[in-house]
Amino acid sequence: MTNRKELDPEKSPSAAFGLLLRRLRDEKGWTQDELAEHTGCSGTHISAVETGRRPPTRRFAANADKAMGSGDRLQRQSQAVRHTALIEGFPEYLKHEARAVEIRLYEVGVIPGLLQIPEYASALTARTVERGAITPEQGEERVSLVAARQAALERTPAPLVFVVLDESCLRRPVGGPEVMERQLERLIGFAALPNTMLQVAPFAIGDRRPLSLPVTIPTMPDRSLMSYAESSHRGHLERESAFVLPLLTSYHQLQAESLSQAESVAMISQLRKGTL
Repeated sequence: MTNRKELDPEKSPSAAFGLLLRRLRDEKGWTQDELAEHTGCSGTHISAVETGRRPPTRRFAANADKAMGSGDRLQRQSQAVRHTALIEGFPEYLKHEARAVEIRLYEVGVIPGLLQIPEYASALTARTVERGAITPEQGEERVSLVAARQAALERTPAPLVFVVLDESCLRRPVGGPEVMERQLERLIGFAALPNTMLQVAPFAIGDRRPLSLPVTIPTMPDRSLMSYAESSHRGHLERESAFVLPLLTSYHQLQAESLSQAESVAMISQLRKGTL
C-alpha cells in the first residue's frame, strides 16, 4: 500500500478512469489480481489501466462494471478516454449528428465515416496507429465508432442524408484493391436507399467548385442549422445562422455543379470494374 501511486483525476481522462476503477475495486476489497480474474485479463493490465499507462477499451470497462456490479459507471467514464483519440470538437458534433433530421456532407480525399466499410475504416486507422498518433486500443475504438455512427442512421424515422464526394475520395486507394472494390460497392448500395442522395464532384469542375474543404451541415429537429468543419488539429461546430447559411448556399451550388446521382453511380461502377 505504501507504494501505491497517487492519481490526479484532473490530469487526464485516463487518470480519472483509473481512480474510479481503483475506488470500486477497493470497495469490493479486491486486489488487482482478483479483479483480473473476474475480467479475464492480468493483474499487470489492471495496474496499467489504474495508473493511466493503458487506456480502457469498451469491452474492458463493460467487463469491469459487470464484475463489480457498478452498473455502467466505468463504461460512461471510459467514453471520455476514448474521445481522446478523436479530434477536439468531434465528440460534441456526434451528439447532434445522432439527432439530426437531415445531414449534408462534402468530403475530400477519403470516404467519410458514415459510408465506410469496416475494412476501409480499419486500414485508415492502422496507418494512424503505425504513425504513433493513437494507441492500438484507441484505434479499435475508432473503428467501433464508425459502426456506431452508421447504426444511429438506421433510426426511425431515418434522417435524409445528402453526400457529395470529391472525385479524389474514389480514386485514393485504401486497404488494397479488394477493399476498394467492396467500398465502392457500398457507395452504390448507399445511393439506392430511399433517404439518401449521393453525388460526385468531378475534377472537371475546376475553379467552379464553391467549396474546397470538407464540411457537414446537420439540420436539427427544430429545423435549426449547424455546420461542422475540421482543421488539422480541431473541429469547429458553428451554430450561428449568419455563418451557416452561406455554407448551405455553397453546398447547393456544389450539388448543381456535381454529377447527378445516376451519373455518379455510373462513374463509381466503372471505377469498381476498372474500366475508368
